[in-house]
Amino acid sequence: MRISATVALYALANLRPASAIDLDITDQNSIKSTASIIAHGMMNYYSGNLTGQTPGLLPSPYYWWEAGAMFGSLIDYWYYTGDTTYNDVVTQAMLFQVGPEDNYMPPNQTKSLGNDDQSFWGLAAMSAAELKFPNPPAKSPQWLALAQGVFNSQAQVWDNSTCNGGLRWQKFTFNTGYNYKNSISNGCFFNMASRLGFYTKNESYFDWANSAWNWAEGVKLLSTNGSSIFVVDGTDDTENCTSLNPQKWSYNAGVYLLGASVMYNQTSGDTQALWKTRVEGLIAGASSYFFENKIMLETLCEPQGNCDTDQLSFKAYLSRWMAASIKLTDFVEPLVLPLLQASAQAAAKSCSGGTDGVTCGTKWTTGAFDGTYGVGQQMSALEVVQSLLIDNVRGPVSNVTGGTSAGDPSAGTNTGNSYGYFEGPITTGSRAGAGVITAMVIIGLVGGAWWMVV
Repeated sequence: MRISATVALYALANLRPASAIDLDITDQNSIKSTASIIAHGMMNYYSGNLTGQTPGLLPSPYYWWEAGAMFGSLIDYWYYTGDTTYNDVVTQAMLFQVGPEDNYMPPNQTKSLGNDDQSFWGLAAMSAAELKFPNPPAKSPQWLALAQGVFNSQAQVWDNSTCNGGLRWQKFTFNTGYNYKNSISNGCFFNMASRLGFYTKNESYFDWANSAWNWAEGVKLLSTNGSSIFVVDGTDDTENCTSLNPQKWSYNAGVYLLGASVMYNQTSGDTQALWKTRVEGLIAGASSYFFENKIMLETLCEPQGNCDTDQLSFKAYLSRWMAASIKLTDFVEPLVLPLLQASAQAAAKSCSGGTDGVTCGTKWTTGAFDGTYGVGQQMSALEVVQSLLIDNVRGPVSNVTGGTSAGDPSAGTNTGNSYGYFEGPITTGSRAGAGVITAMVIIGLVGGAWWMVV
């Protein structure tokens, strides 16, 4: 892959062979140089753009959803730095994986698809539309239409048969986790609904966003403790969502935070005041649970060193959505920027491993490379570092403030409940699944059934 001349100069000026990255959080050039180095390390894992490979797929052990999340981080990378190095690769991958209904349900993934898996690709498309990432060729699906396709296909399976609503984690009854209504699936739906409302000014999206928040609050996936709001992982619909998995993961807090920030931006009066309280509550909850001395950590697994492949990337999304919330509110920046700054400095210090001396680790709190490495570690470091440029970029656009992405309000509506993209049962080898509980079992305990991490 080529590196743009501008960013290459940044890299040459700041990179010392076999040493940690020297990040100056007050210097835009240093931030861009650091982001370039980390992005390059992340893309060393990707070969989908090479002859004979499949665009959009990462190698094992990375599931399909994380590739979509990774391309979302590269859209952010272009947005923050202006570097176009990876734009063609992103566009190729994002268009190759859209599926026959242009809603990110490709046949090679559909039989093991979770609503959250699909959402991470849809959210990347949403970012492309609102950040004015270069539009696809005219005959290809457009970014806004792809996000609408994902949203519409999920709105069709909003399930009122149990728990008074909510999305299931899995789309099909034969997949483990079908009875689990989890925060990340419903949070992504809320996040996307709010952002589609912002972009299109169609009130029906805001109606869905309100419904999704109210549902999550009603079943206590969103719980208030003092001035803080915490997001627990999910609930079992076989018990009418009366028992909760109390685990807390950083990306759940982040996905609701950005959606709530959009809703604050698009409301006024008492309603806006309510959303302000919710945004502040989510930040208070996240900052008290996912930070140690202002440095971000994945509290449930990172200290013990037992994060799975999915969980190693979760800090990327909290970083991404914290930063994005700054552009939509007039009060969030002083609450989150010090956390992002301290975390970015610590993340850069962790990027001191590998044969290149700039491979990123998991534990930012150690002040050094911890011996672990992978796509998730690179993506997390990339998102938190490049987020420091948030004050130097424009905010998201809409169709009345310069947005150019073409939409399709009916996209994704042909899938229905059956989806009908494959025949035959799921196999262990094809099992995908984003989310905190990649492998799940129901364990009977006194007082109810609980979903636990295996």
